[in-house]
Amino acid sequence: MRAARRRIDVNLEELDRVLDGAREAPLSESDHGKLKDTLHALAAMLVRQRNTEKTSEVVEKPEGSETGQQVDDNTPPPPGHGRNGAEAFGGARRVDIKHQKLSHGDRCPECGKGNVYGQKEPKVLVRIVGQAPLAATVYSLERLRCGACGQVFTAQEPEGVGPEKYDETAAAMIAQLKYGAGTPFYRLEQLESQLGIPLPAATQWEIVEEEAQVIKPARDELIRQAGQGTVVHNDDTGMRVLMLKRDPKDERTGVFTSGIVSVDQGRKIALYFTGGRHAGENLAEVLKQRSAELPSPIQMCDALSRNVPKLPAGVEILLANCLAHGRRQFVEVAENFPNECRYVLELLGQVYGHDAEARELGLTPDERLRLHQQRSRPVMDKLHAWLEAQLAEHKTEPNSGLGHAISYLLRHWHPLTLFLRKAAAPLDNNIVERSLKRAVLHRKNALFYRTLNGAQVGDLFMSLIHTCQLCGVNSFDYLVELQRHARELAACPAEWMPWNYRETLARSVLPYSAEL
Repeated sequence: MRAARRRIDVNLEELDRVLDGAREAPLSESDHGKLKDTLHALAAMLVRQRNTEKTSEVVEKPEGSETGQQVDDNTPPPPGHGRNGAEAFGGARRVDIKHQKLSHGDRCPECGKGNVYGQKEPKVLVRIVGQAPLAATVYSLERLRCGACGQVFTAQEPEGVGPEKYDETAAAMIAQLKYGAGTPFYRLEQLESQLGIPLPAATQWEIVEEEAQVIKPARDELIRQAGQGTVVHNDDTGMRVLMLKRDPKDERTGVFTSGIVSVDQGRKIALYFTGGRHAGENLAEVLKQRSAELPSPIQMCDALSRNVPKLPAGVEILLANCLAHGRRQFVEVAENFPNECRYVLELLGQVYGHDAEARELGLTPDERLRLHQQRSRPVMDKLHAWLEAQLAEHKTEPNSGLGHAISYLLRHWHPLTLFLRKAAAPLDNNIVERSLKRAVLHRKNALFYRTLNGAQVGDLFMSLIHTCQLCGVNSFDYLVELQRHARELAACPAEWMPWNYRETLARSVLPYSAEL
């Protein structure tokens, strides 16, 4: 947490008097203190706040550093800088336009000698228009009344209008804005009202609550498949539920949103659970659905005991702790111990460099393990020996900030280095830390859930939306299709996961399709 800045009242006239008096006589003790405090406050305001934990930003790298590498000034910028090409607009409507006068094989109108042939790549234009998140259409159906019998005849509504006032796309957009983008219901109500589409917050809640009941089988199937993962990450963050009923025997007072990310063969599933239970307890519930034939999963979390699940006898996990948390211990004290922290951060930087190389080369888990054993193990052994020497040889005070950071690494060394012994073991828990940002965004904008039911609805949509993001799938399109095929989803939810629902849609024969 960022330290609060000390308040200093500055009187410019008084400072001018002190400076003018310094020309004729030495500064008094009180005047000296006033000038010193003012200069320190000014310096603190001018210092740029660090918003990254990169080694180059945490500590200055001296020339000839033992573990440092020469910086390449010609390094290309990371991807994502510059304009987006037409292929980046995956959700855009595509319109193919034929040439108005020529066709493939026609005589060239310019030279009259050759024939024109179609090019492999057409010229592409991207045009972007603005529109309201939710739009409305008012249909005025003409009515005619017989003057003799009084019978009223109403015009037929256009095809595809449907009987519901709010269709699947409206429900999906509200859920996407609320639980995907962190836009509170009342804020969306204000926006839509300004655009001429009144949409009360209470109505929005009724729409998403009804949608949640329809697509709940998809979330339940995600939980089941997450229990089969090779690696499971978990952590939690604080949350607030206004009307949370607790068991009278429950002495807990905290409310949390637990994040779980299950990884299996490159496929990632994100789950959220809000309530009084900790991340370890929620993970234990997920692992109850794990097949008994599968080997023990790898669990990645930080070193808090509440993140470790209490499993029944005979069920085991391989515990791995987050190396980024251990590294952060040194980041926080780098200002006071720059040389020692630089040494640790640069060694850990080599390990992360090896892991990045494994990803770039597309290595299998076993190949990645061999790479770390060959190149990262010597680095970690060197670091371990240095850490032990700092305390054993009394080079570092155990009760200092650096001493606590060293003790943290040594105390959790075995789970911190599981990646050197087990294939597919990750280095850190960053993937679930990023996932929890979705819950933090909701907490920041909406402040709280009103009831536990509201929290469960939010967990459902966040789980589906963030899983789509991890799989590179359009979450809006996914939510729409789940509603449109609710009966097929209830019959076979495994066929309607973010990574295979498009294949299911492409098949011509679907369960119950003849009845719809």
